[in-house]
Amino acid sequence: MTPSSLSTRLTLFALLSATTFYFLYKSRRRCLKPLKHLPLNPNPRPGKLFFLTQTGTSKALAQRLLDLLSSKNNIPFDLVDPHTYEPEDLPKESLIIIIASTWEDGNPPQNSKFFVNWLADISTDFRAGNLLLSDCKFAVFGVGSRLYGDTFNAVARDLGKRLRGLGATEMVPVGEGDVDGGELESVFEGWSEKVVTVLKGGLVMENENGIVYESDVESLESDDDDDGDGGGEDIVDLEDIAGKGPSRKKSVNVAETNGKLDGKREMVTPVIRANLEKQGYKIIGSHSGVKICRWTKSQLRGRGGCYKHSFYGIESHRCMEATPSLACANKCVFCWRHHTNPVGKSWQWKMDDPLEIVNTAIDLHTRMIKQTKGVPGVTQERLMEGLSPRHCALSLVGEPIMYPEINALVDELHRRRISTFLVTNAQFPEKIKMLKPVTQLYVSVDAATKDSLKAIDRPLFGDFWERFIDSLKALKEKHQRTVYRLTLVKGWNTEDVDAYSKLFVLGKPDFVEIKGVTYCGSSATSKLTMENVPWHSDVRAFSEALALKSEGEYEVACEHAHSCCVLLAKTEKFKVNGQWHTWIDYEKFHDLVALGRPFDSEDYMALTPSWAVYGAEEGGFDPDQSRYKKERHHKSKR
Repeated sequence: MTPSSLSTRLTLFALLSATTFYFLYKSRRRCLKPLKHLPLNPNPRPGKLFFLTQTGTSKALAQRLLDLLSSKNNIPFDLVDPHTYEPEDLPKESLIIIIASTWEDGNPPQNSKFFVNWLADISTDFRAGNLLLSDCKFAVFGVGSRLYGDTFNAVARDLGKRLRGLGATEMVPVGEGDVDGGELESVFEGWSEKVVTVLKGGLVMENENGIVYESDVESLESDDDDDGDGGGEDIVDLEDIAGKGPSRKKSVNVAETNGKLDGKREMVTPVIRANLEKQGYKIIGSHSGVKICRWTKSQLRGRGGCYKHSFYGIESHRCMEATPSLACANKCVFCWRHHTNPVGKSWQWKMDDPLEIVNTAIDLHTRMIKQTKGVPGVTQERLMEGLSPRHCALSLVGEPIMYPEINALVDELHRRRISTFLVTNAQFPEKIKMLKPVTQLYVSVDAATKDSLKAIDRPLFGDFWERFIDSLKALKEKHQRTVYRLTLVKGWNTEDVDAYSKLFVLGKPDFVEIKGVTYCGSSATSKLTMENVPWHSDVRAFSEALALKSEGEYEVACEHAHSCCVLLAKTEKFKVNGQWHTWIDYEKFHDLVALGRPFDSEDYMALTPSWAVYGAEEGGFDPDQSRYKKERHHKSKR
């Protein structure tokens, strides 16, 4: 071999080596493996789009995907409720898409338990093997709440694992939507686009971090090939090929942060806002709300007030129902908001000013009062009184005590001489300890045992029972009026008289309100029916039994038959010379708050009128009001 020939070969080798290393570098930057092609299913049998749903969210998403597949892309799919499907037919399917919600404790919704259990059983049956679904392609999208920790989208993840184990080909990775994170819509849309791309025969490239789809390739190549100035190719030295090539950061605008600004996101997403406004809520700022109560409208018309009018002497037509936090840490089965409000374990949202919340709440409330002008029964005198609220029920929805500035908000209300009735769901004991005096502090005691509390309240916290007990103990240290609020759900907690009585010693509440659950119509979020609603006679019997268990410490003091509600009161404190003093001297309360000195619940109690006392002929109905019974005209049968 001549020297010139050797020199030529070495030069060619060097050029080939440099070229090879350069393309290896480009390949490494993109992290792309060889292209993989998933052809459109040649089988004319329509694909199956299953929805595993409890609240209806998964069904709504499935319907949206069906429209995208069938109407816009002409890809035939059938929408299927797994409750009506025979899972043994799965081996016949060639395309499966599942939108799956995760319900209590990581379990599937009611409509899909048999379907999910069948898959779990067959995937562990050696007779089925790992080729049972080898002719099937699938995709799974999960709907859940990240706040439930390890069980977040557990059903969707498990379904993906089971289907892969049976030999099915996963078209796209399992999508994971967070109903409480405010990003469900955008995540689902992105996932759906990838599904459509694959089903239309799109190219799929695997990378080290997941999968890149044809729709992403153009932007990926643009990022790789353009320099920071939008110019041509990067110039890369050979010594940089080993991984020291120039890096590039992509700018992010506010719209791409899913509602987050400076690390804080909006509590009320557009979807939540629409749902709450549909129910009559007026949203204040980014996390508060106000709504006019039916009892406010009732007393404006002279047709009677709520149970708080009977028990504590509030003027229902001058009461404003509001909350500084629409979020809650529970998802109770009897929630009358049907879980349209957000949930959370801690404050993680933008925070509005307490003065702004109070001013806006009063403004919105008075606007709604003005709308009752001209309504039959609304007199000019009551209308003018209603325009000047004197009470605030901080119990509209959510968990008001979560709001970090709750004390400042209470101060603003008291400064206007507006009384405060605050309700907490017994999951934030430290917040109870830090709370300033309110007119009356409630703790919801929805169950008396750990198992029943978990079943009824469906709490987010794993240590919910310990938090519940600590909340009751924190109540004991308060000097103002305190209340246990019991909601009786027939068939769930009406048999726990002994267990409830044992809780009395923990919090030593001044009062115990016992109310029958309100049936709010059919809801996929709740298993309750009218069969679970106790009669007033049931509530009376339970209350009398509970008072008897207290051995005289508490007696049945008042009732409001219309609300199916009974009040127990501490005998020693509130029964003076044989007469009950459950009502409140509101002016005295505000004077005591203004003084800034410690005071007790006995310092602002007032005499209960005879018509509100338990057993009175009026049943808790104010005789100064006019009873009104709606006439019901039923069509006669022919």
